[in-house]
Amino acid sequence: MNRLLNKTIRPLTLYALLVLVLSIPVYYFLVDYIWVNELDKHHLNIKAKIEQEMNALPLSDSALQHTLLVWNAVNPGSSFRETDASQVRPDSTYTQIRFDDFQQDREQFRGLRTYIRIHGRTYRLLLETNMEETDETILAIAGVTLLFFLLLSGGFILLNRRLSLRFWHPFYDTLQRLRSFNLEGEQNISLPQSDVLEFNELNRQLEELIGKNISVFRQQKEFTENAAHELQTPLAIIRSKLDILLQSSALSKEQYETVEAINRTLTRAYRINKNLLLLARIENRQFSERETIDLSLLTRECLELLQEHIAEKQLQVSTDIEDGVYIRGNRVLAEILSSNLLLNAIRHTKNGGNLHITLHKGLLRVRNSGSSALDPDALFRRFGRASTETPGTGLGLAIVQQIALRYDWQLNYTFAAREHIFSVRF
Repeated sequence: MNRLLNKTIRPLTLYALLVLVLSIPVYYFLVDYIWVNELDKHHLNIKAKIEQEMNALPLSDSALQHTLLVWNAVNPGSSFRETDASQVRPDSTYTQIRFDDFQQDREQFRGLRTYIRIHGRTYRLLLETNMEETDETILAIAGVTLLFFLLLSGGFILLNRRLSLRFWHPFYDTLQRLRSFNLEGEQNISLPQSDVLEFNELNRQLEELIGKNISVFRQQKEFTENAAHELQTPLAIIRSKLDILLQSSALSKEQYETVEAINRTLTRAYRINKNLLLLARIENRQFSERETIDLSLLTRECLELLQEHIAEKQLQVSTDIEDGVYIRGNRVLAEILSSNLLLNAIRHTKNGGNLHITLHKGLLRVRNSGSSALDPDALFRRFGRASTETPGTGLGLAIVQQIALRYDWQLNYTFAAREHIFSVRF
């Protein structure tokens, strides 16, 4: 995962690279145009100077011919010869690449074909100047462009780091305070002020949001406590009264069956209410205590408490529980997690089936025989029925999942080799 500033610097760098790459042909044509234009002006100046200086010299015909011979011999880039006036054409320029005998290499030349008058005679003048070749010009421009791109990239990275430390300091300060914020403390958070309008607006909205969350948390906590007191007590009284009524000999058979049905429904409602309150307390993080728990001993104790259910279904139980497996958490929640996993495995195992419990360092695995996989979509959902073959409130595995989320434990379910496998990684 990349930082926000790194995400912004990447498109800026790519944009800078694109602009600089596109600038290479622009620079080339601009430099070539200036270079060619300056050479053409230079050739015209040489033409005018030759014509002016030659006409100013008092040269005889033989001296002029001798001068032209010397000129052509010592100026390989020019040609100066007498011609007929009828062959005079307008001035023309050209660019040519050819092998140069003097430099023993292919070179690029810019030339001017023109005509001048000296002492009443017409002369054809050819001027050529060696100019930079195209590939050399492009390589030079590309090299300079690459250098400036590296300078830009380095500058972007350096400025990005320095500016992030300076301008983004209030943001990181806010982030650090949010990380240390604990809703269970029910203390509002004070975020730092900044000279950046957006950061101040963010902090203001966060303070309002946290204040609302604290208020909702208090209300939920009060509701949980009130529900635990106001609902559990009447339900317990009703169950007690029904137990007394069931023991009465004055009840007819039909009345007894009716009261027994009511008692079973009330018992289910009692368990649902108890589990819902437990879920609310877990989600509200009311089990804040942490201690070192001997999970090996705890698992054996839970298994011992469920021996009656195991014997009732005549299950074949095998265990591989390693001694000295310790975890950090709330003992009550750890016990609920273990017992719910074991009870769920017992409930979903047919009479005479197999049950295997494995506990090693960092891993608890419960396996039980089964005929088909449970519905993964309804497995950990509240009141979800992963299987229609067995009764239950539909809250046991939801509680296990909430406990695992509370401590960042990994809860998984798979079905393989006709076995349901629940595993918890601590």
